[in-house]
Amino acid sequence: MIARMLFRMILIGLLLNGAKPSFGRVYVVPVEDVAGFFARMPDDATVVSFSAAPVYRCSFDIVLPDRQLLVIDGSGAKLILGPNSNGFTRRIKDQQDAMRRISSRYVIKDFAAIEGGLKGIDLAASLGSTISNLRLQGQSQVSLDLRFCLMCRIEMVLVTTPRAKGIQLRQGDWPGASATNSQCNSTILAQCRVYCASATTRAFSVHNSGGVRLEDCISEGHAPEHDLFLSAVMGGSESRTANNPVVKSFMLSNFHVEHRTRIASIHVNMPAKAVVDMSNVYWNSPQSTPVIDYLGGQLNISDIGWFAKGMRIRTRVAAPRMDVVRSHDLLSFGTETDRSSTQAGVLILENTLPGHSSLVLDHVRVSRSSR
Repeated sequence: MIARMLFRMILIGLLLNGAKPSFGRVYVVPVEDVAGFFARMPDDATVVSFSAAPVYRCSFDIVLPDRQLLVIDGSGAKLILGPNSNGFTRRIKDQQDAMRRISSRYVIKDFAAIEGGLKGIDLAASLGSTISNLRLQGQSQVSLDLRFCLMCRIEMVLVTTPRAKGIQLRQGDWPGASATNSQCNSTILAQCRVYCASATTRAFSVHNSGGVRLEDCISEGHAPEHDLFLSAVMGGSESRTANNPVVKSFMLSNFHVEHRTRIASIHVNMPAKAVVDMSNVYWNSPQSTPVIDYLGGQLNISDIGWFAKGMRIRTRVAAPRMDVVRSHDLLSFGTETDRSSTQAGVLILENTLPGHSSLVLDHVRVSRSSR
């Protein structure tokens, strides 16, 4: 108590004398040399602000230095990247280097827009970072790419017209990284929107990462290949079912889809013992491609309030594991009298993996429909 009172007295004295207590330093990023400033950032910098001009330009990678915590405040500015820039990025040598640097944490926030570049934000080897309240526009590879980013939070991020992928979470791709030692586990995406361009492939994608939550998000604009691509395949080939032994769950809630897709809306290829909870998903118009393309995982679908006639779930394996509860009565697996070897209500066995020729419905159930 005495120490706390003494600290307050010293602080009041400093303020009364016009002095500011020094707990860290705020630096303003110079307009003329963004990448160079980050390369030579002073050791005492805790906050850097893009407040010198309404528009910044940078043709190079903006390499983030290691910091226990660094706040990058866009201050409402627009950052325009050169076509070969990876935006805010981390250069990781190998998995040993990643493990040494994993404690670095960043807050990247409040940009009016980050435009152009190969990527807008390319964050890697980080624990507990936050990316919030910004727009990423017109990137050619991935607008927001996270590799080996644990317990991160992505919120209020607006991705506009990505030329390939919107927001992607995945394992590390450097030497020594694998699908089991460098995931983006326990990361949350909340209130994010991807407005797809005509060439967009995946609005959201999650690879080999467990405990990820995607909530209150929107996919709209032109038709992408997928709204959400969820996979835990080690090796990257979707020609077989997921085999990652450490990925156990994924949660999707209040997902709003405002367009059609070119291949399927939601791709699910998770290990057999992984739980995929999918609730309150809304497709605002009938879909000509499958709303779900299923290869594996325990898929729990709930609270689907609207489901149009003709919409379908495709399974590429003979014995899917699906549990539907509290959903529209058209989301049904039919009755024994109207089922065939390849179709049960909205569920269709199609484009099958080798050896999967006839539906087995032992692990498929519908309960408490809206009928």
